[in-house]
Amino acid sequence: MSRVLVLNATYEALCLVSTKRAVVLVVTDKADLVTATGSIVRSERLTLDEPSIVRLVTYVNVPRSPRIALSRRAIFARDEHTCQYCGAPAENIDHVIPRSRGGLHVWENVVASCKMCNSRKEDRFLSETNFVLRRTPSQPKGRAWAICLGSIRPEWRPYLEPHGREQDMRIA
Repeated sequence: MSRVLVLNATYEALCLVSTKRAVVLVVTDKADLVTATGSIVRSERLTLDEPSIVRLVTYVNVPRSPRIALSRRAIFARDEHTCQYCGAPAENIDHVIPRSRGGLHVWENVVASCKMCNSRKEDRFLSETNFVLRRTPSQPKGRAWAICLGSIRPEWRPYLEPHGREQDMRIA
């Protein structure tokens, strides 16, 4: 089953849920279907379009600044599964300033790397190697990252981008 974007009553993106959960929300009149995928969901007595986006009927109060948890999956999504040293497909994460030398496990110090670069860099600072970062690591911003970890469907884009501004997001 695929994922479905849930919008608040005000059309603000809230979260992703399973297709099964979204169908339950629609059938119980807790949400309205906004966009369908084009597929059909069938049961013994009911046939309806598979939802891609649903909107809650009642408003739900949510915190304003979602904190994006630092995880291996999130690092790979931010760095597009690409080694930040050589550009090869990434398989590991690396601390730019090694933890053994005082580096912290924070967004600004962790990058995706390939096995070769990770083992060649070892426990050294960048200044002690010939490695150069392709881009400066930073914490991702925006509701899209908090909800989707950077991978979104094209039909979700208008609801995840504030006021139509283009953000650093990949289309699934």
